[in-house]
Amino acid sequence: MDPTHTAYGTWSGGRFMHFGETLPEGRFIGCIETAYEAGIRTFVTSDVYGNGKADELLGRALKGVDRSSYSLVGMIGHDFYEGERQGSRGYPRFTDPALRGPEGFSGFVRMAAAQELERCGSDHFDLLMLHNPDELGYTSEPVWNALKSVKDEGLTRLLGIAPGPANGFSLDLVGSFERFGELIDWAMLILNPLEPWPVGLTLPACETHGVKVMTRVVDHGGVFHDDLDRPCHQFKPGDHRTYRPEGWVQHGMEKANRMRPLAEKYGLTLLQFASIWNLSHPAVESVVPTFIQESGEGARPIEDKIREFGALPDVRFTAEEVEEIRAIGDNTGCMMLKGASKRHATSERPDEWPMRDDLLELTGRYGLGTDW
Repeated sequence: MDPTHTAYGTWSGGRFMHFGETLPEGRFIGCIETAYEAGIRTFVTSDVYGNGKADELLGRALKGVDRSSYSLVGMIGHDFYEGERQGSRGYPRFTDPALRGPEGFSGFVRMAAAQELERCGSDHFDLLMLHNPDELGYTSEPVWNALKSVKDEGLTRLLGIAPGPANGFSLDLVGSFERFGELIDWAMLILNPLEPWPVGLTLPACETHGVKVMTRVVDHGGVFHDDLDRPCHQFKPGDHRTYRPEGWVQHGMEKANRMRPLAEKYGLTLLQFASIWNLSHPAVESVVPTFIQESGEGARPIEDKIREFGALPDVRFTAEEVEEIRAIGDNTGCMMLKGASKRHATSERPDEWPMRDDLLELTGRYGLGTDW
């Protein structure tokens, strides 16, 4: 099964990424079961979440479920097998020269894909994505030859790329399409009505190269779940969202409330509205929110949010409505973007590197501007 319009990601539930309450193991598994019961038929996981634990819990939740009835999306890229965690920077990418050279890429990819499949209780992925690649991941032929090998072996039907963990990588993404477009079936990108930039710049390139897009963070940190704006709500210590600028929830809700009349026109909740807005872009084929159990009195049960998303109606906004919402949510220039940038003279982090002439050449052909 190809990835469906609605998808569930194992980063939900607070166990592997710190958003809201941390669900106990049983309830975490129950949420995956709830998603399937609600009609969600695509499940996305990454081997680095809990060093394989998320895969294992997904496999337990779907044990006994007809494998042909859902789409399994896996992600590999971080090396927690041989690499050492580097504090907040996480585990190194498997392409780190300190771990191995290009001659070792194929062996790692084969091993990582096979072990993730075993934890998930499946013999194949429907889609396997390169997760949070460094510069080599966007440019290295041995990396993509390694991914092609596991596809040829039957471990996956489709291949994709999932830039991150933050936003950006726009030119790098287009550059990877130019190099390896015949191998790249899907890309997982950050997009929602309050973050139309910078992914909106690359969507035409995705169309040109026939790359389908799965969008994450459609909920905008929980704003579109519509239960953050409560007087008693407080983020727990360690919640990733505490690192955002002061007042971001109120600012986001003010804009979301300006968008609410369009949601009401179509009989949509705010989460459904944000999902339909994403899906109304021609390249976007799938949406995968972060489901969060917020803390405090009056917080909606996470299971209700999952069911709400599972009931996503099959409607689309007009091009004029899409543009009207984009204008309200316009966030152009609101953050420092990751990936290739003129800010960097050297590559000091695995998600930031200097601009290259070949990428600047792309900006003219794809109309992406030159202020990078």
